[in-house]
Amino acid sequence: METAGISSTGNESAGSAPSVPAPSTNHNSTNPAQPVYDWADLVRRIQANEDAAMEELYRVFSRGIRFYLCRQLGPQDLDDRMHDCFLVVIQAIRKGELREPERLMGFVRTIVRRQIAGQIDVNVQTRRQQVDLDATGPLSDRGSNPEVQAIGRQEGQIAASVLKGISKRDREILTRFYLHEETQEQICREMRLTETQFRLLKSRAKQRFGELGKRKLANRNTALFA
Repeated sequence: METAGISSTGNESAGSAPSVPAPSTNHNSTNPAQPVYDWADLVRRIQANEDAAMEELYRVFSRGIRFYLCRQLGPQDLDDRMHDCFLVVIQAIRKGELREPERLMGFVRTIVRRQIAGQIDVNVQTRRQQVDLDATGPLSDRGSNPEVQAIGRQEGQIAASVLKGISKRDREILTRFYLHEETQEQICREMRLTETQFRLLKSRAKQRFGELGKRKLANRNTALFA
């Protein structure tokens, strides 16, 4: 069936979707190592903003999604892509787009496939733009152009302003990881985070930074042409 434009069916063709463990309702299984998931309860807890529920879903989510994303898009930026997909899933759940919680994994697969399709479209457009640039021939170096330098300074000021606009914890993670180039292990140890918590916080911080950055750039452009 369709849920707010997103299909939650789990009947995908073989080899075309990420492999994720299916929920089992047989608590007397002969295989005691087989996990049993109550998807409806997990969805309810995610909607209640329980951190433990998000970590639980992430552990299940990452088992098949990582391989699937790597196979479809390659290993570049794999962790970031996986975390971005995860955040989209979490946001969709919280918005109530999943009408049948017991079909959570089908819902996840549909969202991931849509994210992959969107990224492929972006990659195609990027390659076309690169071809167009190559066809124009050599361009003059405008690095010393005062106008370009002014724009660069202004964008730097916007970035600094955006960092101040996000939470202290998000700002610390982005600054330490991207600006100071500290390792994930060091940040987790000093901020007392698990690996999963770090990944989720970093993805959320990047998303928030991007949203605020686009808003400020849009406001700046509006002011320029007002």
